[in-house]
Amino acid sequence: MRIPLSELLRPKSIDDVFGQEHLFSKDKLLYKIIKNKDIPNLIFYGPSGSGKTTVAKIIASETDKTFFALNGTNASLSDVKDIASQIGTMTAPNGILLYLDEIQYFNKKQQQALLEYIEKGEITLIASTTENPAFYIYSALLSRSNVFEFKALKTEDILKALKRAVEKISSNYEIEVEDGAIEILATSASGDVRKALNFLELFVLASDKKIEITKEKSIEAVSGSGKYYDKQGDYHYDLLSAYQKSMRGSDIDASLYYLAKLLDAGDLISAVRRLLVCANEDVGLAYPQIISIVKSACDTAMQLGLPEARIPLANAVILVASSPKSNSAYNAINMAMDDVRSGKGLSIPRNLQNKHYDGKDAKKKGQFYLYPHDFKNHWVDQNYLPEDLQGVSYFIPGENKFENNIKKYWNEIKKDKNIR
Repeated sequence: MRIPLSELLRPKSIDDVFGQEHLFSKDKLLYKIIKNKDIPNLIFYGPSGSGKTTVAKIIASETDKTFFALNGTNASLSDVKDIASQIGTMTAPNGILLYLDEIQYFNKKQQQALLEYIEKGEITLIASTTENPAFYIYSALLSRSNVFEFKALKTEDILKALKRAVEKISSNYEIEVEDGAIEILATSASGDVRKALNFLELFVLASDKKIEITKEKSIEAVSGSGKYYDKQGDYHYDLLSAYQKSMRGSDIDASLYYLAKLLDAGDLISAVRRLLVCANEDVGLAYPQIISIVKSACDTAMQLGLPEARIPLANAVILVASSPKSNSAYNAINMAMDDVRSGKGLSIPRNLQNKHYDGKDAKKKGQFYLYPHDFKNHWVDQNYLPEDLQGVSYFIPGENKFENNIKKYWNEIKKDKNIR
């Protein structure tokens, strides 16, 4: 059985781990905890290839506890029970260290099964996940663990790992490396050191005794492997967030880049949905016509499909990013929703109710509704809000041409009864 290069070269000591200085500098808590060998329950959160499994294995090698490993993608509740059955036996005299990779695939019941052993200190858990623990890990389990976030490795850290790998391989092979060739592998790994080592391994597998790492062959090795996209993972939502925030921030180039990234991954629906949201939430009443324009562009894109859909979407993204911005409507409806959810305004004013007879206990009978079209400028001063919401203002016009005109018009109509 062939062992992958990334496994053969996996660091054996915490001091050999590349990157993650925010965790493993000598003055950091996690570094000191590992060196002291008194390990609490840990959850490692971060992207693939950032060192989570490596660090867990290093910890396991330095503890006197009996080590077990499970993977959430294929482990079951019976696996947890089998491990727990070793507690207090000669097999695990000093307790158990359980490494659970991909814990996000464990359901609530499976995670709860771990809880009773963790609370008693019979099992020390080290879990890893590529997803946000706040969303995927049972709150009771999360509260009994310490979460440490691993970040995608910097290109320079991956480059160091590749150079060390080349040095080790050179003991068995004659290696020639063209200037800039290794840098192509490091840059194309998207922060994943495992992916970079897999690129390098292609050269080993394709060679006899002499390995030639050239720029041309490096480009061939990484071809088609530069994409990193998961429609259900954190990266997906980070990308969507960057896409919308770039449009909101009026950065046309960044907006187009993130659109291109979504479309390159084939995620047309997400690109369209966030574009529609941004036109309404972030441009809104500063340029209200944009809503129908963007809707038309999105409809066209959905009818065309990819790759042609990129053209109407590019038009719409540039328009949204370059337009004046206002979130007055967004703020207004949020404030109104807050009042609704807090239970305010339960009683609708009598003049707005549907026509019906007043009860015998009503002190003032009759609806007394005034029809605005019977008055000058089609407006009449009367009460519309419930009694406990009198005087509230949800809509605060933004400083742009359209909303300034709204404010000016109603100030004139209502005279001294201004909207703010």
